[in-house]
Amino acid sequence: MTRSANRRVSLFGGIDSVGMMLYIALTVVGLIAIFSASWDEMSDAPLSLSHNYMKQAMWLIIAWGVGIVVLLLDSSLWHKIAYYLYGAGIGLLLLTLLFGREVNGAKAWFDIGGFRIQPMEFVKIAIALATARVMSEYSFSISRFNDLCKVAAVILVPLAITVLQNDTGSGIVLGSFLFMLYREGLNKWLCIPILFIAALFILSFLISSTALLIALIVVFTLSEGLNDGRWGDCARYIAALFMASLLLFLTLHFLLPDGFNYYYALLITTLASLPLVVWYAYRERLRNIYVSVTIFAASILLLPTSNVLFNALRAHQKNRIMSFLGVASDFNLDYNVNQSKIAIGSGGLFGKGFLQGSQIRYNFVPEKHTDFIFCTIGEEWGFVGALIVLALMASLILRLMYMGDRQRETFGRVYCYCVASILLFHTLVNVGMTIGIVPVMGIPLPLVSYGGSSLVAFTTMIFIAFALDASTNRESPHAYRAG
Repeated sequence: MTRSANRRVSLFGGIDSVGMMLYIALTVVGLIAIFSASWDEMSDAPLSLSHNYMKQAMWLIIAWGVGIVVLLLDSSLWHKIAYYLYGAGIGLLLLTLLFGREVNGAKAWFDIGGFRIQPMEFVKIAIALATARVMSEYSFSISRFNDLCKVAAVILVPLAITVLQNDTGSGIVLGSFLFMLYREGLNKWLCIPILFIAALFILSFLISSTALLIALIVVFTLSEGLNDGRWGDCARYIAALFMASLLLFLTLHFLLPDGFNYYYALLITTLASLPLVVWYAYRERLRNIYVSVTIFAASILLLPTSNVLFNALRAHQKNRIMSFLGVASDFNLDYNVNQSKIAIGSGGLFGKGFLQGSQIRYNFVPEKHTDFIFCTIGEEWGFVGALIVLALMASLILRLMYMGDRQRETFGRVYCYCVASILLFHTLVNVGMTIGIVPVMGIPLPLVSYGGSSLVAFTTMIFIAFALDASTNRESPHAYRAG
């Protein structure tokens, strides 16, 4: 019996107490904020499950139960079943695409027993595990093009499915894995072009295709120069491309004075130069340039399709983008964001007090308990309260990164970085859209916004990181004490 008791103690030993306290603090903050946003003093049954705060309390108990189960499992299990979970997740996304329920234009939900579940929240866990499994293979190298393609495939397949579901916001979250790749050693001068591609879709609504193509050429050429330190080659490449474009421009303009298009002339010249770039890279053994050329070619292909992609969006998605860019005005969307900013601004330094927020109490702010929960915090708790919540979230993210840094195995390190990246992206986008600096995407604030599937999924995701870290701490008690 003593041996069994010691085994149970060891299963819970090594848990990062700082990370656990931060997690508990954020879930409690979320429950209090949801209570404030949902409280109805005229209700005859304040403890009824019809209230959002009671539903969230129930989900919180379930989430804590799931977290305990995760801690009880052998941490090596996650490495073994990573690919199986990923396959099941892809299948679940496909089922959602075919048979799911459409909510706010996105076919990304299931109704089960009166509860609404968003599978993508749980599939993010499988994607993080599968990515960690791929990158922990013995022969994996972050600088090898084929290995980067494997990681890209793991991330892009579910991203493509979420786009088909019209749930682009959830899919964009996977772009946060770029931060993990950077932490794992991806050259920073390759990250810049990737980020530039992410901005192409929005920039294409404001800037001509020709200007974007020129910007692409300059950005990728400079990126390669910074990557390999060959500034002279960069200068010669840009100069040669400029002269070739000018020559082609004059030739086509003389031959086709009426049907000439400079964008296509520059595009043809650029594509024609790519084989020469590849040949030069092979001769000089510049491996990283292959990644740059692949990304660059994908960017060029994206440019002429931006209008097609934009037209494929739903009306409310187009309005969100155009309203954010200031090109057009959407009364409903502008109203939501404006009321959100009024609520946060009216909170002042210390807030109006618990249950005293007028914008929240009188329902001026839509989705005040879900995507715009930060407005409730800002109005009632003020700048100081909002800053404390953000500090708690930042501390949890940094703690997860610290857990990743002290992992002995690559699998645990990459997974912890993935979780930290997802939490960081969710937080930046959610807070950004409530203050009007990010388009409204319907992304919740982790552990704080109302939502059962989101809460359980984030809890599971974080507790797997706790379990992997605890396993390392049990193997190396000195490392745990140092933390």
